[in-house]
Amino acid sequence: MRPLWSGDIAFGLVSVPVKLYTATSSHDVSFHQVHAEDGGRVRYERRCEVCGQVVPFEDIAKAYDEGGERVIVTEDDLATLPMAAKREVQVLSFVPAEQVDPILLGTSYYVEPAGRSPKTYSLLVRVLEETERVAVVSFALRGKARLGILRVREGVLVIQAMHWADELRALETDATAALADGGEVSKKELAMATMLVESMADDFDPAQFPDTYQAELRQLLEAKLAGGEAFATEDEEDSGPGDVVDLVAALRRSVEERKKAGGARAGSTTKSGPVVEDTSGDKASGPEAAKKKPARKRKAS
Repeated sequence: MRPLWSGDIAFGLVSVPVKLYTATSSHDVSFHQVHAEDGGRVRYERRCEVCGQVVPFEDIAKAYDEGGERVIVTEDDLATLPMAAKREVQVLSFVPAEQVDPILLGTSYYVEPAGRSPKTYSLLVRVLEETERVAVVSFALRGKARLGILRVREGVLVIQAMHWADELRALETDATAALADGGEVSKKELAMATMLVESMADDFDPAQFPDTYQAELRQLLEAKLAGGEAFATEDEEDSGPGDVVDLVAALRRSVEERKKAGGARAGSTTKSGPVVEDTSGDKASGPEAAKKKPARKRKAS
């Protein structure tokens, strides 16, 4: 894989030569846009509204309009920006990891040592691990200045891009008012909810949560290619958003379902969580995950 960027991580007077690689990729199914009537591909053309000609991508420039005036900005212009010209990841500060709100985090990049001696790279890994901190960094990638955090993952440095503070939108809902109006929670509701949480408690492993939508989508596509249907259509009753007649009863049924699921898998190696009692003496142990039922599939006609 070719690196996206190469340069140095600089903290104080220490410089660490590195290369950046994209840490994630998409597994989504790719679709084409077609004319629904005849299946023909729909193409988009970059057509100039002045001369009417289709403009090749290499002849397209960036422009900025203000007050009736327009300026065209070239890639050479952008390259003159001091931040864009730097081949450096600048460490701004070292902060406790728990102080970084996850809502700010974005794309991740693996950081690979690029120098002949990886000693300074190893030193930075060790100091971040020992101090239990992450580094707030600034860097330029693809002609754009970015903010990020530098952290350690499985002994390797990772840069995770961040949104700037002024890019975070304010919460523009009536959530606070809704909580103040009828948001009181009883001790019994809290106890039953705690039982349910404990029955589902486990250590986090992202591999336990596959993208079932993509699997079902591929099953649908395979069935349609074979001229059949993948899933039967079922009518589901909609009780409306947030409609809970008896919250305690709903929580109790949820705990009981978890207990039944645990009994069905008795003797398995799945780790059990703590046992919690409510005032009625009911117990729930967990987490035990119910086996997913395979999607029903009709035979292709």
